[in-house]
Amino acid sequence: MLCTKEKKITMSDTKQHYDAVVVGLGKTGLSCVRFLMRKGLNIAITDSRIEPPELLTIKREFASIPVYLGEINTNILLLSDQIILSPGVSLQDKAIAQVIESGIPVCGDIELFCQQAKAPIIAISGSNGKSTVTTLVAEMAQQSGLKTNVGGNLGTPALDLLEGDKPDLYVLELSSFQLETTFSLSAHASAVLNISPDHMDRYANLLEYAEAKKKIYAGNGLMVINEDDELVNGMSDNTRKMVSFTLAKPTGNNFGLVKEQGNTWLCQGDNKLLRQEELAIKGAHNVSNALAAMALASSIDIPVSVMAACLKNFTGLAHRCQWVKNINGVDWFNDSKATNVGACIASINGLCDRGPIVLIAGGDSKNAELASLVPVIQEHVKHVVLLGVDAIKIADTIGLDVSCEFVDDMDAAVSAAHNEAKSGDIVLLAPACASLDMFENYQQRGDVFVAAVNILGDT
Repeated sequence: MLCTKEKKITMSDTKQHYDAVVVGLGKTGLSCVRFLMRKGLNIAITDSRIEPPELLTIKREFASIPVYLGEINTNILLLSDQIILSPGVSLQDKAIAQVIESGIPVCGDIELFCQQAKAPIIAISGSNGKSTVTTLVAEMAQQSGLKTNVGGNLGTPALDLLEGDKPDLYVLELSSFQLETTFSLSAHASAVLNISPDHMDRYANLLEYAEAKKKIYAGNGLMVINEDDELVNGMSDNTRKMVSFTLAKPTGNNFGLVKEQGNTWLCQGDNKLLRQEELAIKGAHNVSNALAAMALASSIDIPVSVMAACLKNFTGLAHRCQWVKNINGVDWFNDSKATNVGACIASINGLCDRGPIVLIAGGDSKNAELASLVPVIQEHVKHVVLLGVDAIKIADTIGLDVSCEFVDDMDAAVSAAHNEAKSGDIVLLAPACASLDMFENYQQRGDVFVAAVNILGDT
């Protein structure tokens, strides 16, 4: 058995039997199928969708594997020794809940990865910033000469990282969904960067969501703690090795900011590492990300000179507070990855010192509480352009104190923002919502935004 949860019942003999059933045929599901086939297991696949994303790839590579589509096939699940659950499928799904009740173990790709990985793991989660920090830590490790495999929720699926020669280090971005079905993780160092409302269509409340994130701290490795986040700080365990980061002055040998003679320094304790103005990524949220990356990198003795060089050169990831261009004195920023309220707030706070903001927002809020948007929008945003399924919900939450308008698509949103913005203003796409009501994903949403902005600049 690959999964660690003990099976409670013995299945009756049946002519049809599977060593494992993979639920969900996206990128992660495909990586699970490939991994299990390399192990020589007899498997099946089921997906609630009629045409899941990787169906053609499966037909091409593994034509003999039975695939059951259109619903999660409970009968097939019950004929298996174990269920490998893709992160997009909830443990509360009716079919999955029935399987769990029957005693068949359920796990995910990260659990399978943890059982096989032979190199140290640095694991990163959080509502916002995890892709940035994962990329920074991986670049710091690579530039220090370590063979580093990076992936998970970002880029390459974790199981694909096991192929080839053993690396010196794995750096994984992990989502709350992946952590729900992980039981064997014991990372060399791990961090929950922050907690803000997200995926409230899947979790009963914020505390339940935080508990899922907290699983990243399992084991006995170094805990990297964000002192500035109340929920994350509450995860501290004084019986464990810990280091913290904060946007205030650090205590002990922790990471934080020190102001001295007109400069703000990123520091570890009293040791000055880098002046804040030297960071290529801007905004308070990215200062926090930089401190978290250094705290994690310090656990594997990355030289300060390498950390500093990476931070001076790293300009950020696409769709994450990405500067697009300046048009007639107006700076345009693409933060399509701001798919929740906390990310939108961080984006606004990170750019507000550059000028008044025209905000483009909206999409699917995933039942999130939107009220925390109000004070930051009222303070820093001069006009809001709204689109998507929850546009009216956002407008009702903001109230009448902020000018806003509704549009039907991204091209119209860019045009409306262009008409409103004056020289010295910022136009910021930070939707505070998921994209799937109008786009394939946040990347496509950002690409459409950038294309529309570039057309403006060409006229």
